[in-house]
Parts: sequence; structure tokens; C-alpha cells
Amino acid sequence: MIIGIGSDIVDIRRIDKTISKFGNKFIKRCFTDTEITKSESVNKRINSYAKRFAAKEAFSKALGTGFSNGIYWKDIGVINDKYGKPKIKLTGKSLKKFKKLIPKNKKHSINLTLSDENHIAHALVIISSH
Repeated sequence: MIIGIGSDIVDIRRIDKTISKFGNKFIKRCFTDTEITKSESVNKRINSYAKRFAAKEAFSKALGTGFSNGIYWKDIGVINDKYGKPKIKLTGKSLKKFKKLIPKNKKHSINLTLSDENHIAHALVIISSH
């Protein structure tokens, strides 16, 4: 059963301008230490930040809250499994809200896909229970 779907598109140039203007202040406000380490270790670091930013937006839409009621950017983290597949890692109020959405005694899945092309980053999140 699908619980929620969220999608987001980000102009990578906008993230680049924001990082250029605010630097670490923006990065530390929006991204977890794990996300920062990962993004800083790849060739296209701005693309990495933009995809992770889009993933957070997409997840907040799938959750049905957006960034309100105590849901913070750093409560929604994007990690990678050992094969590089992106996954959502929740903490804080985003985790509490997520647990309330899942019917009792049901398993859940958070599916995430990330893409970037030219100056666009895209994320799609599907929350489901089974």
C-alpha cells in the first residue's frame, strides 16, 4: 500500500549560488555530517548537495508535512548503501511522524531515486507499507 509519494526538482545553479553566498552556514543547516562528507568527496559536489536537497523536499512531500511542525532539514538524511544506492535515514520529528503513518504490524519501505542532468536535480520518494 502506498502511503505517500513526493517529487522535487532543483535548479543546481540555485544551490551553487546559495552555497557561494552562505557557505558552511547553509551546508551545516541543511545537511548531516554524513551527507557533507559524501558530497565533499565527489567530483560534482554541488550536484550531490542539490540531489540531497531535492530528496529532503521530496520526502517531506511524501510525508505530507513539508518542512513544518518541527520537521527540520537535518532530520531527513540521505545515505548510500554499500552498493551506492541512496536511502533515506530519519531522525527527530520526521522519524516520529513517519512511524505514525505506518499501520501497526506492517513493514515499510522508503524508495528513493535521484537524478541530475545539466542544471537540474530530481528526487522521487515513495513511502509504502506491506
